[in-house]
Amino acid sequence: MSGIYLGLMSGTSVDSIDAALVDFSGDMPNLLATHNQPWPAEVREAILQTRELDDDALDTLQTLDIATANCFAEAANACIHRAGIDASQVEAIGSHGQTIRHRPDAATPFSLQIGDPQRIAELTGIDVIADFRRADIEAGGQGAPLVPAFHNAVFRSTEKNRVIVNIGGIANITILPKDPLLPVTGFDTGPGNTLMDAWTAQHRHQAFDRDGAFAASGRSDARLLANLLMDDYFRQPPPKSTGFETFNLDWLRAQLANHIDAADVQSTLCDLTAVSIMRAINQQAPDTDEMFVCGGGAHNTELTQRLQSLTALPVASTQQLGIDPDWVEAMTFAWLARQFKQALPGNIPQVTGAREAVVLGEITPH
Repeated sequence: MSGIYLGLMSGTSVDSIDAALVDFSGDMPNLLATHNQPWPAEVREAILQTRELDDDALDTLQTLDIATANCFAEAANACIHRAGIDASQVEAIGSHGQTIRHRPDAATPFSLQIGDPQRIAELTGIDVIADFRRADIEAGGQGAPLVPAFHNAVFRSTEKNRVIVNIGGIANITILPKDPLLPVTGFDTGPGNTLMDAWTAQHRHQAFDRDGAFAASGRSDARLLANLLMDDYFRQPPPKSTGFETFNLDWLRAQLANHIDAADVQSTLCDLTAVSIMRAINQQAPDTDEMFVCGGGAHNTELTQRLQSLTALPVASTQQLGIDPDWVEAMTFAWLARQFKQALPGNIPQVTGAREAVVLGEITPH
């Protein structure tokens, strides 16, 4: 057994596919190769348009399921090629897929990801583990967030109480107590980059706010920020998870009663992400000693500076813990594939709300 697994991840922002090839044979995971592949513009646009689809538009969704799988497979093959190894050396691919709907609070809870694993297996010649959220939901959980289990495996310390802040489209935190007898907890804190990205796309025609420059050019509106923070989601106790179904431009526009300059709105959205993260940490992990950020938000200097202004803790990157912040999520799904192969649980019930720890995923042999 080689101990080599490949993880695939695309987040709420639909900006690119991250592929991470990881060797788990040692004491710590060894990142062998990575590949970041932008979505083709037409596929990305089609994915974004699914957010407006009627629920019965299944023909469009099925076509997109294949198109996204082709892209995931291309990313996997490129990553393996970059590593200079043969596909036969990879024990499995863990594919998160592309989330289309996440409704854990529906009458019949579900979380839907597309990116046909059968297609990925055919195009790579590697077993694919996918559909990681279903088993947790069937066990009564939210099916998210899933990254805390990996954070616990690689970032936990017996000397410091740590919090890992993952800022993708949605932000989530993982609370890692130094006491090994205390449980790991975590949850989605609210919007990460999703609102800032959408507002930037609308007003600057750019995919994201590079370095937070758009936010830095404005002045936050205190009343708007207060109104946004009054949303029921922020008051809900964990376990909880959310997505673009809640935090989207329609939700924002409902609060924009008065005219506010676009840059001021962007600044306010940046504060919304920072404040909601820090409030969650202060409420749920007041004894935190160290705070480490990963995900795309780790590169938003304006956002990280605003996080730093809200806490006496140093706001550092997971790079200081030995793992590049850009690849933590993709590595998570490589790790989850490994957990599946070893018949080990991949969820943390205290995080997702599941009744028990369960093995996550379904396998599609190549």
